[in-house]
Amino acid sequence: MIQAVKKATEITVDEPPKIEHLLTFQEYLEYVPESDVRYELVKGKLIPMPAATHLHTNICKFLVYKLQRYFAAENLDLVANALGTGVRTEDNTSRIPDVVVFSKTVWEQVIHRPGAGVLDFEEQPILVVEVVSSNRRDDYEIKRDEYETAKIPEYWIVDPKKKLVRVFTKSRNKEGYTSVDFTEEKTIVSSQFSQLVLSVKELLNPPIVEELIKEEQTTTKTFQQQAETEQQRAETLEQQVENERQRAETLEQQVENERQRAETLEQQVENERLRAESERQQAENERQRAETERQRAETERQRAETERQRAEKLAQRLLEMGINLDSENFGGDVE
Repeated sequence: MIQAVKKATEITVDEPPKIEHLLTFQEYLEYVPESDVRYELVKGKLIPMPAATHLHTNICKFLVYKLQRYFAAENLDLVANALGTGVRTEDNTSRIPDVVVFSKTVWEQVIHRPGAGVLDFEEQPILVVEVVSSNRRDDYEIKRDEYETAKIPEYWIVDPKKKLVRVFTKSRNKEGYTSVDFTEEKTIVSSQFSQLVLSVKELLNPPIVEELIKEEQTTTKTFQQQAETEQQRAETLEQQVENERQRAETLEQQVENERQRAETLEQQVENERLRAESERQQAENERQRAETERQRAETERQRAETERQRAEKLAQRLLEMGINLDSENFGGDVE
């Protein structure tokens, strides 16, 4: 026997509509997503950010690279971050620009802070950059208004599709931003970084940053080798100079020795001259004494001659008188 089975009546009960929970800024800072998707906070709502294209990523990396090199060259205490640092623009709104530039002091204050890496109102960046991807209105209108309201001094929109960079800056004469479009053949002019040299074409078609770093390292290595060569050359020259200095000191010592020897010889010569002068004086004295003796001898001779002549004259007279002195003296007979 077949029994009929009565099907139970299905009753559909409408579920109550879900009430969307809006996050506060503090809750956003503490929010931990279940996936690697990054979220911006827009008026309390979590808005997932689309994955960036390779070109988008490379533009951001290259811009950060250029800015970091510029900061180093100009000795600026600034930090440039890409695809990571958030910026609070309203009470319950926080954006994650593609590139953010802020002071080193701000970075040191927030680097160890727990929670999402977001700069609060008082930690204002000086430049934010957005690379246009899928939602163009967000970058050109909504975010522009938010960054302007947050009084961020400069905002760049990098648009690979239109091949331009639009730079918004705070005007001195009026409220809000003024903008300038830089097309592919132009160089970007920044009110914040007046010496920065960056063409739109280079930014929209950036080289691979890793290759640039390799080139830098190669150049640095070459410079280091040149520096080492120059240092070795300088050390060699320094050693040569030291050798020349020691040689000069040796020569100077030799000259001093020769000078002292010359002075000694000069003293010896002077002593010999004085001795010779003394001997000459003695010889002169001896000559004068000899001359005196000669003159005295001559005087004696003349006197003796005079006495002889007198004696001869006396003898002659005596002979004339018939007196023979010799006979008388020796006992002879007188004739």
